[in-house]
Amino acid sequence: MYSSINLNNIKYLSRVYSSFIPKHKPVEDKDVQLLKDFIFSSVNLVALTGAGISTESGIPDYRSEGVGLYARTNHKPIQYQEFIKHPHTRQRYWARNFVGWERFSSVQPNDTHKILQHLEEEGPLSCVITQNVDNLHQKAGSQNVITLHGSAFTVICTNCNTKVDRYKVQEELKIDNPMAFENIATMIRPDGDVEIPLEFVEKFKTPKCKTCHYDLKPDIVFFGDNVPKAIVHQVEQTVHNCDSLLVLGSSLQVFSSYRIILQALDECKNICIVNIGPTRADKLIDFKIAAKCSEILAKVLL
Repeated sequence: MYSSINLNNIKYLSRVYSSFIPKHKPVEDKDVQLLKDFIFSSVNLVALTGAGISTESGIPDYRSEGVGLYARTNHKPIQYQEFIKHPHTRQRYWARNFVGWERFSSVQPNDTHKILQHLEEEGPLSCVITQNVDNLHQKAGSQNVITLHGSAFTVICTNCNTKVDRYKVQEELKIDNPMAFENIATMIRPDGDVEIPLEFVEKFKTPKCKTCHYDLKPDIVFFGDNVPKAIVHQVEQTVHNCDSLLVLGSSLQVFSSYRIILQALDECKNICIVNIGPTRADKLIDFKIAAKCSEILAKVLL
């Protein structure tokens, strides 16, 4: 039996942003026990995490009813081909990314990230596969993390594939856009989104590769892009080697995550989904708990 965790002794760094969390019912005792049995009867547990686990850290997800980005703003995710083909799209993207970087990069892991780190350290969790690009699992101390959609903390050249630390790019953007840097504070809304005047975007100088002078992009999988084959293979092997898959805070709407469920079903793995709202796999699996991830995980480990 794995050791329990004393929640009072863990220094959680999170701040709960309730406005980003969908309405949900209190956790039921029977669900706590079911999830506890699922986790601690596993020998090799893999967690698949989505945007829903980062909402408590202040990063809104896309699809949550009433509070997701689709419901709150008119901003749609950028498409890969739009970024590659259109200079103005790159300008607008990098201007928004520049303005929002200081806040985004300073976000801290919440209780869910910390509990997963504990489960990795004490067992039975062997790996986290995350759809998120926010590096919060790594900040929480998790060692074995597969970033399915890349990391916003790395930038890559669209031509020669040279990689650069995002913090370094931010400093270069400050030098290239001094007037923009002075006006950042006036562009950030209380909800963390940014409002950028058109003239700001049109004058914004985007980052270039120091090696070949081509355009840079965050090393993340944009909508319409493909997950690198090496990552797909790594995920397939990880799921193949596990006996149980725990999905946390994902609607599984994108195929890169949904196919993990399909593989797990095909290989007869134990599957549990914890998510407040509906998911793409609800009709395929037998074990789904509608709950806030941090709340139920904390009770599981009490």
